Amino acid sequence: MNKIDIHLNFNYLLFDIGNPSDGVSFFIIQGLTSLGDKQMILFVFLLLGYIIILGGNSMIIFVVQALTDPKLSSPMYFFLSNLSFVDMFYTTTTIPKMLSSFLSDTTTISFLGCFLQMHFFVYLSVTSRAILTVMAFDRYVAICNPLRYTSIMTWPTRLLLIAGAWSFSTFCTLPPVIITWMEPYCGPNVVRHGWCDLSSVRQLACADTSVDNIVSLSFALVALLTTGVLILTSYVLIGFSIWMKGVTQRLKAFRTCAAHLTVVTISYTSSSFVYISYRDYQQDDVRIIVAVVYAVLTPFLNPVIYSLRNKELRDSIRRTLSRFRSAVSATKDINTVS
Repeated sequence: MNKIDIHLNFNYLLFDIGNPSDGVSFFIIQGLTSLGDKQMILFVFLLLGYIIILGGNSMIIFVVQALTDPKLSSPMYFFLSNLSFVDMFYTTTTIPKMLSSFLSDTTTISFLGCFLQMHFFVYLSVTSRAILTVMAFDRYVAICNPLRYTSIMTWPTRLLLIAGAWSFSTFCTLPPVIITWMEPYCGPNVVRHGWCDLSSVRQLACADTSVDNIVSLSFALVALLTTGVLILTSYVLIGFSIWMKGVTQRLKAFRTCAAHLTVVTISYTSSSFVYISYRDYQQDDVRIIVAVVYAVLTPFLNPVIYSLRNKELRDSIRRTLSRFRSAVSATKDINTVS
C-alpha cells in the first residue's frame, strides 16, 4: 500500500465519523494552482506575513498579560490582548494549509476537517468584530464618562463583555455551518477557493441550497450590522461628547481612539472588497487573492497600528526587547568566559 492509498483510507475513516452524506469523503482545495510558478512569490509573502502576525500578536499578549506593567493594566489592553489572541488563531485556521498547498500538486482535506476549518474561520472572524465592538464601548466610557470609568469597567465587567463577544459569534456562525454540513455531497468535491469557504463548499451540495443561502445571509447581516451599528453609535456619542470641548481635549480624545478607529476602518473596508469580489468577479484567482488579503491584512496590521499609535504599548515592547537583548548578551558573555 503506497502513501496515496494510506492517505485516502484515512480520509474515508474521517468520512465515516463526520459525514452525514453517502458521497464525498474529502475535498480538494483548488487554491491558486493556475498561477503556476508565480505561486512561490505569494508563498513567500504569505509566509512572511504569517510570521509577523504570530510574532507581533504574541508580543502584545506577552507584554500585556505576562508583564506586570501598571501602564498596561487598563481594560483597553485586556481587550487588545484578546483581539490579538483571536487574530493569531484566525489566521492559523487557513494560512498553514494554504502554505502547504503551494508546495504540493493537490491539497486535500477530510470532510470533517473541512467543516471544522470553515466553522473556526467564520467563528473567529465574527469574534474579532465583536471584540472591536467591545473596545468601542470601552473607548466610549473612557471619553464620555472618565470619572466613572474604573467603577464601570471592573474585572467582572471585562469578563462579561468578552464572554458576550464569544457567545454572540457562536450564535451567528453555528446555524449556517450546521445546515451546510447537513446537506448531501455526492460530487464533485473540488472547492474553488483557498480554503473551505462556506459559500464555495455549499455550491458542491447535491440539493437545493436556497434556504441555506437565506439563513447564511441573515446571520451574516446580523453579525455585520449589529457590530457595525454599535461601533458607529459609540463614535457618534463620542463625537457629540467632545464637540463642545477645547482643541486640546479633542486631540487627546482622537489619540485615544485613533488606533481602534483605524483598525475598524480597515476591517470593514476590506470585508466590503471581499463582498464585491464575490459578486462582480467570476475569476476564481481574483476572488481567492482578495479573500487571502482580507484574511491576512487586519491581523497583520493590528499589532503594527497599535504599536505605532500607542506610546505606552510601544515603550513596553521596546523595554521587553531591550531586556531580551541584554539577557542574550549576558548569556554569550558567560559562555565566552567558560
